[in-house]
Amino acid sequence: AIQEPTDLSKARAVFLDRDGTLMEDVGYCSRPGDVEIFPGIPGFLMQLKKADFKLVIITNQSGIGRGYFTEADFWAVQKELEDRLPAGLIDATYFCADRPETKSERRKPGPGMLHEAARDLNLDLRASYMMGDKSTDVEAGVRANVKGTILFSNLAENSSLRIGASLITTDLTQIAEFILADPETT
Repeated sequence: AIQEPTDLSKARAVFLDRDGTLMEDVGYCSRPGDVEIFPGIPGFLMQLKKADFKLVIITNQSGIGRGYFTEADFWAVQKELEDRLPAGLIDATYFCADRPETKSERRKPGPGMLHEAARDLNLDLRASYMMGDKSTDVEAGVRANVKGTILFSNLAENSSLRIGASLITTDLTQIAEFILADPETT
């Protein structure tokens, strides 16, 4: 397939799932005290930032829609996450509170949040990447037509998760090399 040229007037991004990708997935995280960032994540994000990638969190938060916690609780957890990272690393955060049974283009695997971020932040999706720990993250990236998708998982042998993933690993060094090997990064 011929790769469309990327739009150099637009920024590149790495879209990141939050729970299970940047921090421990504790199941409907609603308390700042439960935030546990994975080892290596701050340095990994700094590497991407230095290569001029925007870092955008794209997260399903059905716990809000289910009434398990409030939007204020979500933002308190998000603030704790960002407070524990070097200042200014995260450029934006998009969340979808829709329950899984709700028909929604915003809720991953729908690409809606990626499209919103691209519009709001002037991003070139074809020069961007999506990283997450679930097949829905990969599918959202594929449906948004990003350049590459990373499944942050040890489940490389699970063929049902392989669909659409450009890379499957939990090795942050390998992920950084994959993204930074992009000729447009140099």
